[in-house]
Amino acid sequence: MTPKPTAGTESLKQITHLAAALKAPRITESAARLADHARDAGWTHEHYLAAVLEREVAARNASGAQLRIRAAGMPAIKTIEDFDFEHHPGTRTPIHALASGAYLAEHRNVVLLGPPGTGKTHLATALGVAAARQGHRVLFATATDWVARLSEAHARGRLPAELTRLRRYGLVIVDEVGYLPFEQDAANLFFQLVSSRYEHASLILTSNLPFSSWAGVFGDQVVAAAMIDRIVHHADVIALKGTSYRLRNRGIDTLPSIKAEQESLH
Repeated sequence: MTPKPTAGTESLKQITHLAAALKAPRITESAARLADHARDAGWTHEHYLAAVLEREVAARNASGAQLRIRAAGMPAIKTIEDFDFEHHPGTRTPIHALASGAYLAEHRNVVLLGPPGTGKTHLATALGVAAARQGHRVLFATATDWVARLSEAHARGRLPAELTRLRRYGLVIVDEVGYLPFEQDAANLFFQLVSSRYEHASLILTSNLPFSSWAGVFGDQVVAAAMIDRIVHHADVIALKGTSYRLRNRGIDTLPSIKAEQESLH
C-alpha cells in the first residue's frame, strides 16, 4: 500500500511550486535542509523564514557577482588575496582600504603607477573583482581599446550616448595608459571619457609612466594637464616600484628604461 504523504511532504511540494513561481528554486533546497534543524532547535516560524530567505539572498548575490565579473571583460580573475604584498609592503594598507569600496561611493579614482611587471594590472583587476562582488557594475579595457570603442561611437554619432551609458557603470578600469602614444583625436576622446566621469563615477587607471611624462602620450601639454587635474582631484595615487614579477628567477634584473622610470617616480 502506498504511504500517505505527510504534512511536511505536502508543504515542501507547495514550497517547490511557489519557489518556482518566484524564480527562486534555491529556496526549495534551503527549506528542506533547514526544516528538521529548525524543528529540533525550536525555531520560531519567523526565524525559519528569515534563515531560508537569507540563504536565497546570499546565493543570488554570489550569482550576480559572478555575472558582473564575467561582464566586466577582465583578462583574468585576480584577487587581492593572491597579490604578493611582500614585494610591495607599502601598498598593503592602502589597497586593503580601497578594497572596502568606499572610494566608489565617493566617486574617487585610483591611479596605479609603476614599471612593467610590478602588479598594476593585478591590483586594478582585483579591485574590479571586489567592486563587482559589492554589487557595482564594472568595465575593464586597455587605454587603446577604450579609445577604439569611443572612436567607433563617435563615427556613428553616438559618442554622447556612449559616455552617458558608461556613467551608469560604477567603475571603469583603464589599463596601460602610456604604453602607446595617442593621436590628437584619440587623446581628445580619452579626455572626454575622463571628463564625463569626473565627480560622477570612479576610474582606475594603470600606467608605466609618471604624470610628468603624460604630455608625450597625449601629444599636448594642455590636454594632459587638464586630464591629470580631473583624475587626481579626487584620487588615491599608488606608486609601485621594483623589478618585474615576470623576470624573477630568470637571471634578468631589470628591463631597459625601468631604472629611469623608477627614478622619475620618486
